[in-house]
Amino acid sequence: MSIDKDTVKHISKLARISLDEKKADTLSKDLTSIITFIEKLNSLNTDKVDPLTSIINASLKSRKDEVKDGKIRDQILKNSPEKNDEFFVVPKVIE
Repeated sequence: MSIDKDTVKHISKLARISLDEKKADTLSKDLTSIITFIEKLNSLNTDKVDPLTSIINASLKSRKDEVKDGKIRDQILKNSPEKNDEFFVVPKVIE
């Protein structure tokens, strides 16, 4: 499949992108090479190939979903310009 310059101009008009003649010609060639590559990939036989989520053949290790305090509340509150006991004080926002 080949994408001609008129198709590129039509797509650019739909996308509201301004293109000059030189850029439209370059995009036409680039898009044609991309479509040709995709057609080559589609012609490959992948019936016996398992889908991959990663190139590493390993499964993810599960861990328990535990809530942890972290015990660093005082260190975090040191970053606050103003605090009220255990909480940050933020300005009131009402619209």
